Amino acid sequence: MAGIKDVAREAGVAVSTVSKVLNNYPNVSKETKDKVNKAIKKLDFMPNAVAAALSSKQPGRVAILINQMTNASIDEVDMQYLSGAILKAREKKLDVITLFFSMLGDKSLKEITAYLKSQNVEALVIFGLSKDDKVIMKLVESGEFKTVCVDAPLVSDNTSCVWVDQYEAQYDVAEALYKMNKPKKILYLSGKKNSFVCEKRLQAVKDFCKKKKLTLKVEQADFSEKKAREIVLKIGADYDAVICASDLCAIGAMMALTKMDIFRPVCGFDGISLMGYAGRQMTTVKQDFTEIAMTAVEEAERLLLGEAGREVILPHKVVRIEYLDVIH
Repeated sequence: MAGIKDVAREAGVAVSTVSKVLNNYPNVSKETKDKVNKAIKKLDFMPNAVAAALSSKQPGRVAILINQMTNASIDEVDMQYLSGAILKAREKKLDVITLFFSMLGDKSLKEITAYLKSQNVEALVIFGLSKDDKVIMKLVESGEFKTVCVDAPLVSDNTSCVWVDQYEAQYDVAEALYKMNKPKKILYLSGKKNSFVCEKRLQAVKDFCKKKKLTLKVEQADFSEKKAREIVLKIGADYDAVICASDLCAIGAMMALTKMDIFRPVCGFDGISLMGYAGRQMTTVKQDFTEIAMTAVEEAERLLLGEAGREVILPHKVVRIEYLDVIH
């Protein structure tokens, strides 16, 4: 079997250059990449880690793809996702690798596909996919890998979706707030424009307000605590209650109301620990992110065993979170 030195000799480049091509380093010219790839193909070269995995007939790897945000509270969610995915993968004896969207941001569909295949990846579990992630969307649609999308309703023979019922959950928390406070005018702080979950949540609030004959004002807060705070400082006093598409927005809204020294009921969505530190008890939708991730890995295994893709809906709870609920 040819080795990396043989490839370097055939291509007329240094061994380190071959390594850079194999790992898709951006500072390698197209001409050099073409020479190295031609040599790899001619010599039927396979990187050692991948060759070892294949020769031992291990099942294909599962790649965990996370759309990482630079925010401590979102990190809490991502860590629960990672914890659940790795725990379930260990239980199922599946080999996993973790990748972040930012690591693939400057790569084409062809480059991402080649990289994943070089790592013996056969299945993907994707967290945080939105319509704006064009290349990752194309990767899912290509059908090259068995794929599980968390919070994205993409289903095909090779693709499953795992999430809570976004519409029902948002409707339930809106109803809980209404029963306690009977507001007439609702301010809704929506999430990101092209988020799959936000479409469902927004429609639920629209339908609820129409049914109850409530006045509804929708503002896009992009899941941002800062934007939510700014919006509520500006117009929050004109409404009887604030319904939010995320807990972060709810916290920002509550902080703004506290600053203005007025009370309006606020509800969120997610059930993150930070809600317990917002100063007032708020109602929210509690998602079990660890369980969601574990289910997603189980679904990836199911797809690898030849089953067809499907939608998997997990339960949610409407809860009120206070400080004592989150301290240990």
